[in-house]
Amino acid sequence: MTDELLRIAEKAEARCRGRFAEIDQVAFQNTERVLAAFREHRVSDACFAGTTGYGYDDLGRETLDRIYAGILGAESALVRIGFVNGTHALTAALFALAGPGDRILSATGLPYDSLQEAIGIRGDRFGSLKFYGVDYAQVNLSADGGPDLPAIAAAAADPKVKGVLIQRSRGYADRRALTVGEIGSIVDTVRTANPAAAVMVDNCYGEFTDVREPGHVGADLMAGSLIKNPGGGLAPMGGYVAGKQDLVERAAARLTTPGIGGECGASLGNNRLLFQGLFLAPHTTAQALKTAIFCAAVMEELGIGTAPGVDEPRSDIIQTVRLGSEERMRRFCKGIQAGAPVDSFVTPEPWPMPGYDCPVIMAAGAFIQGSSIELSADGPVREPYSVYMQGGLTYESGKLGILMAAEELLRGGL
Repeated sequence: MTDELLRIAEKAEARCRGRFAEIDQVAFQNTERVLAAFREHRVSDACFAGTTGYGYDDLGRETLDRIYAGILGAESALVRIGFVNGTHALTAALFALAGPGDRILSATGLPYDSLQEAIGIRGDRFGSLKFYGVDYAQVNLSADGGPDLPAIAAAAADPKVKGVLIQRSRGYADRRALTVGEIGSIVDTVRTANPAAAVMVDNCYGEFTDVREPGHVGADLMAGSLIKNPGGGLAPMGGYVAGKQDLVERAAARLTTPGIGGECGASLGNNRLLFQGLFLAPHTTAQALKTAIFCAAVMEELGIGTAPGVDEPRSDIIQTVRLGSEERMRRFCKGIQAGAPVDSFVTPEPWPMPGYDCPVIMAAGAFIQGSSIELSADGPVREPYSVYMQGGLTYESGKLGILMAAEELLRGGL
């Protein structure tokens, strides 16, 4: 690396030290909560044994469900390797909220791309919520990027609304992530306007970034992916749904089938990885947050726009980098890929990724395919040509990846 880049890195890291100390304190408190849950539920070596076939009486699976529920402030949880990704878990949760003739209201604007087809906002997919007669409406975020509480109250008051969706993270959009406090304000607003409506949170990318989770501020249901924050970089697959017991049971019926629900589902020897990943999750999430803040600091030194900035609050691990052109997107992703421990020799190219309406470029040299808690960067190749960087199993490796991306940008002539 050039002397110029090393000077930029030193200056950027100096800006980050105060934020790093705050993140370490959050990680400490979250680790304390995870350890308390492990002790309460008497985690032992017997929990790590795998099951096959139907998977009846899987001690590890059932114990992990109870631990997730406790950590997330929920009555019940469904933690399964049978969820193929976060969108799958979110869709199961959405089907738990409403039936034919009911309406789901998005309180945070348009959900990100992959969920739009599952709901039926875009396309005409067999099996979508729209296919089964579930209506959809949305309230856009306010001008400052926060929830528009008066508009939410007005829309939620319609008796057709049986479920309200909150997207915590920024997704592929130039918006900010919502804090747990803001999520609590939406919950309170919906409760007042329509006590019968259940509030669900898309919790992807947000777990362990705060000392509270949406369940602690009244959310009825939440869902996420195990190859993001809560899997700690070790979970090989899966997702979770957590919340009120009746809603979790409905989601389980969507994952498997009515009458079976969460009673079946072999763990196939993965329990140890799921437990160990959850144990590491607060620390690993902290590493990803530090990587994101360092990325913001370096990019700002290079004159490139970012969101959030170094000193802004964070409620997810995603860092938006506003690159302004496809060429810069390609260069940034090439550098991130070169800094990966897996497939570092590959050059990312845009491709028609399922669930998106335009090509997507993705840098992801991960031990777990598609893992967003590992250093990665991706984005739809469309205006405003922003890349969404997330992850970093260790801050040191994340820092190196960011510097290699910066080096590629400088090589392209910033």
